[in-house]
Amino acid sequence: MQPNQITEILNRPYSQELLARDIARLAYVAADGTPRVVPIGFSWNGTEVVMCTSTNAAKLDALRRNPAVALTIDTEVHPPKVLLIRGTAELDVVDGIPDEYMEMNSTYQMTPEQRVEWEAGVRALYDQMVRVVVTPTWVKLIDFETTLPSNVEELVARKAGQA
Repeated sequence: MQPNQITEILNRPYSQELLARDIARLAYVAADGTPRVVPIGFSWNGTEVVMCTSTNAAKLDALRRNPAVALTIDTEVHPPKVLLIRGTAELDVVDGIPDEYMEMNSTYQMTPEQRVEWEAGVRALYDQMVRVVVTPTWVKLIDFETTLPSNVEELVARKAGQA
């Protein structure tokens, strides 16, 4: 997929809406060779998806072995909106708490009191964190209005050809 195609899809209003959410599903190949999908907080900086995790997270060894990942960001309403992203994870160990980690929880619903308590707990727990940075190399937006899953698009085209 060409970079201009990726940019065009990611700049669509539904994509921007999804990229403003807080939780994605990260798929990767675990160290034992089996697939894994985990929910993870993320932040979109305009060109990269940034996720943060503890330095002892099992997924880090797996990502060092095989950095190929896929992400899904979606809604829980009908019709669903789904943004699919593929890319390669780059790992960056940072001292303290990455700004993206604090930002990525901005739409996750907490009361102001819960937010203060959460931030204090995070700052007390982590001396270092790892930024997992993914630059999209392939994307697909499925909004069930203008775009559909590829297999459904194929069926629609086939039916249209028969008409």
